[in-house]
Amino acid sequence: MEADYVVVGAGSAGCAVAYRLSEAGRSVLIVETGGSDWGPFIRMPAALSYPMNMARYDWGFRTEPEPHLGGRVLATPRGKVIGGSSSINGMVYVRGHAKDYDHWAESGAKGWAYADVLPYFRRMESWHGTTGDPSWRGQDGPLHVTRGPADNPLAQAFLKAGAEAGYPVTEDPNGWQQEGFGPMEATIWRGRRWSAAWAYLRPALRRVNCDLVNGIARRVVMENGRATGVEIDSFNGIQVIRARREVILTASSINSPKLLLLSGIGPGDHLRGMGIPVVADRPGVGQNLQDHLEIYVQQQAVKPVSLFRYWNLHGKALVGARWLFTGTGLGASNQFEAGAFIRSRSGVDYPDIQFHFLPIAVRYDGKAAAGGHGFQAHVGPMRSPSRGAVTLRSGDPTTSPRILFNYMSHEDDWRDFRACIRLTREIFGQEAFAPFRGREIQPGAEVVTDAQLDEAIREHVESAYHPCGTCKMGDRGDPMAVVDPECRVIGVEGLRVADSSIFPRVTNGNLNAPSIMTGEKAADHILGRAALPREEREPWTDPDWRVAQRPAARVRAAAE
Repeated sequence: MEADYVVVGAGSAGCAVAYRLSEAGRSVLIVETGGSDWGPFIRMPAALSYPMNMARYDWGFRTEPEPHLGGRVLATPRGKVIGGSSSINGMVYVRGHAKDYDHWAESGAKGWAYADVLPYFRRMESWHGTTGDPSWRGQDGPLHVTRGPADNPLAQAFLKAGAEAGYPVTEDPNGWQQEGFGPMEATIWRGRRWSAAWAYLRPALRRVNCDLVNGIARRVVMENGRATGVEIDSFNGIQVIRARREVILTASSINSPKLLLLSGIGPGDHLRGMGIPVVADRPGVGQNLQDHLEIYVQQQAVKPVSLFRYWNLHGKALVGARWLFTGTGLGASNQFEAGAFIRSRSGVDYPDIQFHFLPIAVRYDGKAAAGGHGFQAHVGPMRSPSRGAVTLRSGDPTTSPRILFNYMSHEDDWRDFRACIRLTREIFGQEAFAPFRGREIQPGAEVVTDAQLDEAIREHVESAYHPCGTCKMGDRGDPMAVVDPECRVIGVEGLRVADSSIFPRVTNGNLNAPSIMTGEKAADHILGRAALPREEREPWTDPDWRVAQRPAARVRAAAE
């Protein structure tokens, strides 16, 4: 029960860290609370709504009543299984926009600009796209990234409608040009979920210097200001796993700050109130909590072309049987095969709205089907100014923390969400959808004024499950920074955090890819290696962004 490095959390980033450290010859012990990821609900992409709602695989976190959402309590799923949230997520693969990372560097995370992180995205990928410039992508990394066929007539209508509305078309939203309508990519390989466990952890565990320990991490053991191990509760009772070099927390944006707080690292007054001795007074621990919210704009389909025809016991059995025996068919896709990134208004220099298109009208958690054929867009703003916090409920390690996102606490949130709904309606109103378009199911055609839209948002908005930011990376002189640009926890020795909790600001799109990239880059810092050479490349930006919400030439062409 001793190794060079103890990694807490076998999730998206932790698996990558363990893989790279063990590849370099270091001994690694990974602590993970959850159990096996074997089973059809995880492996089958189309079954994605099941594992995130199963206590076996999910921590079951819930927010405090959100004051700006009428006191609603929202689910905050986090993976409690080998592979972490990469084993229960929607498998959507989005790197984020180049300017997201440039903002990180400008805010104090030096060495994390887009030119710095692009080589790590390329190192981790085995890209199987068919359109776009392959020089922006990786070809031989551990993580397989694929695209679905997007051959459903509704998905094709969505892509065509975007062009009709005057938006650009992108061949690769993870390459040169994120902005526009185009394919969505997924961590799916040969019809099965390709989680961080399959990409990184299983190969690492085949090495003699890497092992997995099942148990609940209770706290980091600190001796004279240095992390020397992790106290865990396992089948053998409470024991300490010793780290000869360092402890690395990769336990998620919820559990990583919780572990720091339980270990005496965090806001001094809060720790003293919980009866925890203060090791390092870091006021930023648990603060800066961010997420993406989204609303489902749902439309009835007047032709039976949606996936609703499979939304019955017989249809699901056929889909499941084909997938089980051949690894093909609808079961081999997450059904998020078409999407878009657009700007909400002129003066916004890069996309601040994301669409996931789905050729069925149903909730993300698999509940409340619309009762007939339909389609929907999951749409939401990318850079909300609202901030929340993760704090302790008590000093008991077995107690879930308090999670308050403080959603919709800024007026900009309401403005941006109204724009999301209105722009979605415009897209659904294009000629491409004319053969399919029925009545609007949600929020409903009668919801038009700002006040009516605000009420619909308050009632129906949901988390996109992208929490981050609670152990912010920044300059050591920043009092709210928790880790420095090499992921070292400020104020102590021998302890790092390397997961989505270190993001200074949430990135565009889904967070699985940025989280894995964080583990990849952090591993080089831990090993004391020089970072991969920067790649100075300039992604596409609409030259008319200051004066136009979408490319003017395309708007004119669509009008003609």
